[in-house]
Amino acid sequence: GTYHHTLMVGTLSEAAADSLGLDSLLVKAGAYFHDIGKLKRPQFFAENQVSGENLHDELNPSMSALIILSHVKDGLDLARGYNLPTRIRNFISEHHGTTCLTYFYRKSKARGEGLPREQFCYPGPKPASKETALVMLADSVEAAVRAAGGNIKSVVELRETVDGVVESKMLDGQLERIDFTLKDLTLIKESFIQSLRSIYHKRENTGTKGRGTVSLEGGDTDEISGSD
Repeated sequence: GTYHHTLMVGTLSEAAADSLGLDSLLVKAGAYFHDIGKLKRPQFFAENQVSGENLHDELNPSMSALIILSHVKDGLDLARGYNLPTRIRNFISEHHGTTCLTYFYRKSKARGEGLPREQFCYPGPKPASKETALVMLADSVEAAVRAAGGNIKSVVELRETVDGVVESKMLDGQLERIDFTLKDLTLIKESFIQSLRSIYHKRENTGTKGRGTVSLEGGDTDEISGSD
């Protein structure tokens, strides 16, 4: 569920922060709080729908988008209520930037609802620090790997998934306020890949396989198996 997702994002972003010489403790703390807004309506988020039932199947796309988008505002409300520091609140407000929920927008458009695309986008702001940008990338990478599940069969495919996420954020302009160098982005991606391989390898060794498990015995031909 969201708790596990949060731990994963914390692990990925902390290791990447270390590789860049950033404040890894701040990054990890920010990752742990970035999704607290999901506490208000946890059942509407994919990682919590373990039964396979998708509540969005019963909703209009615009309502689904409103519920999902609102977890940022709900998180900020909680953060202010508990007097969380501004530096932590920034992770909540910036971890999606101005990303749009393309799936629900296209679904709405196909139904002829005629709603503007902006209605399906997070309000932002885009990440303003390398630390919040790292959590954005880790958040999206973890979600992409989890969604792919057993469809990722090798480290090559894992690398393609990570590369695709980072590239999509760049092309969408979500990192335009951050002065990441090409070397920085390479270090981030390599760190994510190594962290994911380590995490899923440990699961295999302890017999607690989850989605997208990685076996490290074959070098770059390592197999990733997915089982719930």
